[in-house]
Amino acid sequence: MLRRLHHEQPASFAFTPANQAWAEAQITKYPAGRQASAIIPLLWRAQEQEGWLTRAAIEHVADRLGMAYIRALEVATFYFMFQLAPVGSVAHVQVCGTLSCMICGAEDLMAVCKKKIAAKAHTLSADGKFSWEEVECLGACANAPMAQIGKDYYEDLTAEKLEALLEDMAAGKVPVPGPQNGRYAAEPLSGLTSLKELDSGKQQYNASVQAAVDIGDTLKRIDGTEVPLVVSWAPKAAKAAPKPAAKAKVEPAAAKPAAAAEPVAATAQRPAALSAARGGKADDLKQIKGIGPKLEALCHSMGIYHFDQIAAWGDSEVSWMDHNLEGFHGRVTRDTWVAQAKLLAAGGATEFSKRVEDGKVY
Repeated sequence: MLRRLHHEQPASFAFTPANQAWAEAQITKYPAGRQASAIIPLLWRAQEQEGWLTRAAIEHVADRLGMAYIRALEVATFYFMFQLAPVGSVAHVQVCGTLSCMICGAEDLMAVCKKKIAAKAHTLSADGKFSWEEVECLGACANAPMAQIGKDYYEDLTAEKLEALLEDMAAGKVPVPGPQNGRYAAEPLSGLTSLKELDSGKQQYNASVQAAVDIGDTLKRIDGTEVPLVVSWAPKAAKAAPKPAAKAKVEPAAAKPAAAAEPVAATAQRPAALSAARGGKADDLKQIKGIGPKLEALCHSMGIYHFDQIAAWGDSEVSWMDHNLEGFHGRVTRDTWVAQAKLLAAGGATEFSKRVEDGKVY
């Protein structure tokens, strides 16, 4: 299926402060230079905030992770969980159309969506409150037919029950998710035939439905305000070790104090910088694999305009740049900038630079 960005796009995107804090914490899960690994959770959070994934949001996330826009677009267009067009302000209805559901009446559910929402999938209802689509198996085959609405499953549906659900949601109500025919979970319709002793003392609803009812926000999108933001993997300040009791100072005559290990940043040296590009024309640093428009602009702001500048870097200069490329730590080493720059400064080319010149890299 061809997936394209929606033809109408907002001009900009920014995470809410709470979601920004959440995103920053996600990035700390990955080592320096591997921030791109956070692409899926950050795109998902952007979608939860806005309802759908806009081009501005995709590019915002790409910039934050130091990725070329095309790489982020590849992820967003590959996974069908990302909505590339506006969805209903109240809910987006995903009707399962795979075998079990189709046999049990999924087509009737889709007919309701066409009648109550829009004739075509991925189209907003007239009031903008709903949208819908057919999806592949959602794994609730024993409770077919079913649909995912918001964050929850609504199972054992009929056309009449789905129509009533949509009317309740449009009126601002939050229907109880889960089976809609009185079934507790996925037991036989006739009731339990074994493990009957477990049927006593159970909570009112099955586990996931009970949680949804307790929270009361089954249709509400995540915006970072649900609960206080606690991220267990975020770096924590090390506690100072207790000072040992004072002892008499004894220093053998030949003893020498051990040299303290210097942090990498302290041994680094800032590369020689220029106040402006020579002759008013900078080299196209984007011919170096790993440097996109944002990194090129960052290099220019640091006085780096030419291939021969990068080619002249030694270990100390590379170390300094790796530590001072804000948002792109470790990128020089990871993408071997120096080796590429030496070839380009000498008038040669790399496979990547050839693709750039041929217009095959965007």
